[in-house]
Amino acid sequence: MRSETSALGVKAIILAAGKGSRLAPLTDTTPKPMINIAGKPILEHTMESIYTQVDEIIIVVKYLSETISNYFWDNFLGTKITYHIQDDEKWTGAAIRWIKFEEDFILINWDSIFEKKDLDNLINSQNYWALVLETDTPEKYWIFEQNSNKFATKIVEKPKEFIWNLANQGAYKFSSEMFNLVEKIELSERWEYEITDAINLFIKNNEFQLINLEWKILDISYPWNILEANKYFLEKFVKSEINWEVEERVSIKWNIILWKWSILKSGTYIEWNVIFWENCVIWPNCYIRWNSVFWNNCAVWNAVEIKNSTIWNNTKIWHLSYVWDSVIWNDCNFWAGFKVANLRHDWKNMRAMIKWKLVETWLKKLWIILWDNSKLWINTLCYPARVFSSNTTSLPWEIIK
Repeated sequence: MRSETSALGVKAIILAAGKGSRLAPLTDTTPKPMINIAGKPILEHTMESIYTQVDEIIIVVKYLSETISNYFWDNFLGTKITYHIQDDEKWTGAAIRWIKFEEDFILINWDSIFEKKDLDNLINSQNYWALVLETDTPEKYWIFEQNSNKFATKIVEKPKEFIWNLANQGAYKFSSEMFNLVEKIELSERWEYEITDAINLFIKNNEFQLINLEWKILDISYPWNILEANKYFLEKFVKSEINWEVEERVSIKWNIILWKWSILKSGTYIEWNVIFWENCVIWPNCYIRWNSVFWNNCAVWNAVEIKNSTIWNNTKIWHLSYVWDSVIWNDCNFWAGFKVANLRHDWKNMRAMIKWKLVETWLKKLWIILWDNSKLWINTLCYPARVFSSNTTSLPWEIIK
């Protein structure tokens, strides 16, 4: 229910129009804001943090917009929701170019999950602010420069020379003047309307302060970020919710969620927090651990070990297989004896191929990213940090390098 102390006269705009191409092919059928993290879409986690503090939530949509509107409809736990469809003009400045109202508002990027207390600080302040995070590599980010009074003086993209170390995190509080300023900005060199150009205009006319995040945001930019985000929420579990069948001689250490029609069969050993949604079957003598999430209709056969993995709907992992640190999408099959290495021989960080470029993951351990309807046959062996497209298949005993 809404709080009686909500910040009257403050609205929220959430930018949720983009596709999230670095998460493709996952986002070929699911808009990035609707990717599930620990049981809820990214967008829902954000709305849970703000709905008691604002009078209205405006969601800017475009790509697969019906997926979002059909899920949330016209309110969130009593707080009004409206939808603004972004036209073909590009980037964040274009997203709010045709929105108009008189109240102050917060603006939040759609691809991050913020700690509630950070958003509370932003909403309830009497000043206009942006959330920032100190960084050791300012040349990689949009950076705010500030004066001796700690008011922002400008924002600069990837400055070649040091101006400050406060990286923009994509959450702001503005007055309605911002709508007029957005109409004045011109196309950037990338042929996009960029919100940062309007922010620089806003800074000239207003005292604009910077709030340091109390907790680093969850940025869901790449598939492996899903694992980090699930870990964050699962580690908050304080008690189990067991709603279906646990056979005798099942060992459960810490906490689990076991939803309806899901069964844990005898001899299964579960360590740390794990989620099993509807109609999952974990067959005897499996070892499941460390922040794993199983979505609907998953099956894990005898003597399988799974650690720190997210496994989506209708996926089957057959006996004597070994799956660590992986993101596995819908309708996949791992036949008996499937194994993947999750460390490099030289112990360096993993790099993964995203959009035909090797991307640094900053992770020591990463297995595979496997998309829809893939079938990996018996005794397939795979090198670590491999990203597979939908409908991937392997041959029995194949080594995938």
